[in-house]
Amino acid sequence: MSTLRLFSTQGGVTEVAPRLVDEEAEVQALVEGAMESMLGVRFLATEYFTGSVHGGRIDSLGLDENGAPVIVEYKRATDPGVINQGLFYMAWLVDHRTEFEALVRERLGATAASQVLWSAPRLICIADDFTRYDLHAVREHRRSIDLVRYRLYGEHHIALETVAASVATRAKAPTRLRRIGTAGTPPTQPSPAAIAYVASAVDELLLGLGEDVKKVRRQQYDAYQRLRNFACVTPRQDKLLVYLKAAPAAVDLVPGFTRDMTGLGHHGTGDLEVRLRSEEDVERAVELFRLSYAAA
Repeated sequence: MSTLRLFSTQGGVTEVAPRLVDEEAEVQALVEGAMESMLGVRFLATEYFTGSVHGGRIDSLGLDENGAPVIVEYKRATDPGVINQGLFYMAWLVDHRTEFEALVRERLGATAASQVLWSAPRLICIADDFTRYDLHAVREHRRSIDLVRYRLYGEHHIALETVAASVATRAKAPTRLRRIGTAGTPPTQPSPAAIAYVASAVDELLLGLGEDVKKVRRQQYDAYQRLRNFACVTPRQDKLLVYLKAAPAAVDLVPGFTRDMTGLGHHGTGDLEVRLRSEEDVERAVELFRLSYAAA
């Protein structure tokens, strides 16, 4: 059971009591109507029929920010079968790639269909709550699964809280970055070894921000996500480019270190670009990483 308490401060302080939807379809309609904002997933189809042989209907189908296929299953209350049901549909999806890509082509275009990331399909289960067996199963599973608890507050607010996620094995983030680079190398021209260590340190720091962080590899970038991406990392010969979901307007931009990329094309997602060339740059970026993680 969620321990989150919400209070209204209009005309005094009063608690806003949480409630569940009357019907499962209500939470499904809310999420599908704003799936990209809520989950970072582009909506493709609702109640997708899997054929007479398989005999099922997938609640929602989508494509996430990195091009990974997404199945979303909803339950009004706690349902111990939600994960198994979702995995049943996941098996169908992986076996029907051509059909899914045709759906993506129809809804999002040929480019999106040609870039579907089949190495990282996702299952998102949204329900009132989950059993302790659900939480354990997700943490042990090899598939990408997110368990998300919903609550409605009043007439105009919905809360989504990730309570468990299957994630890749992570290394412990360093408590202090060791000195990098090669003796005699000017700081403006870092060596390949220095950039490689910067990339390793950033990877550990981003994965270490929370138990719900997943890493997704694409050819052009590595994405770090909760439900949505919060960082995308692109290596260059002389620097590491990190794109964050932190709002550029909320950050004091520093020439040569941070840049507002709003409206400018780049690999991955996020409007705040951070350029990293050294240990000092990584240390300066830690708070920006945390800010972006909190915003995702």
